[in-house]
Amino acid sequence: MTGSLKKHTLPQHVAIVMDGNGRWAARRHKPRLYGHKQGALHARDFVEVFAGYGIPYLTLYAFSTENWSRPKAEVDGIISLLSENLDRAVKIAHEQNIRIRHLGNEDRLPQEIKRKARAAIDLTRHNSGLTVNVAFNYGGRSEIVNAAQGIMRSRIKPDGLDEHAFSEYLYTAGMPDPDLFIRTGGEMRISNFLIWQSAYAELYFTPVLWPDFGHAELENALMEYSRRQRRFGGLKPT
Repeated sequence: MTGSLKKHTLPQHVAIVMDGNGRWAARRHKPRLYGHKQGALHARDFVEVFAGYGIPYLTLYAFSTENWSRPKAEVDGIISLLSENLDRAVKIAHEQNIRIRHLGNEDRLPQEIKRKARAAIDLTRHNSGLTVNVAFNYGGRSEIVNAAQGIMRSRIKPDGLDEHAFSEYLYTAGMPDPDLFIRTGGEMRISNFLIWQSAYAELYFTPVLWPDFGHAELENALMEYSRRQRRFGGLKPT
């Protein structure tokens, strides 16, 4: 962290849509899967850099529920990359006191991925440093539907349901909502990512493709966040 960034100006939770891997590869005349591989390796390195800021929570959008509609070869390749990189990434995370959590639905995931994900969560469960949420097979609307189903099963009475109670049934239960929402790759939409939790997040869009989003780009995003005044529907202080 540079001297121009003060601890009190930093967000507590940063969410990132890691977009642009395929375009990054195309610009180098490489197949899309090459870009996804570089994006996965970059995510691992990025987490190590991010941990140095002392920000408690980082959520990475790795694979959406809509991504299953991509060509089968690409989807299979992404799943394979996750399986190949997970063991090494978890080892590094555990060594650095990082806790790993999964946000999303396990239903469509291969058994091997489920096993490795659960092992990663169990191994790092008691780590007290940065919490990294990996959103894989995640969809914001699906998450809200799942939460509503959980509430119905719990038989909470209508008068007992408020925003706080509802949030306890989301994947992010027990965590603060994201303060800063970053999307790389030039697109300017949230794409069904943390749509309940990001109601008051500061949005930061950059044309930089994910594999190129390094330390300097992160600094730029955090500096921009530090300059914004968050009023949550109130008035600017006089």
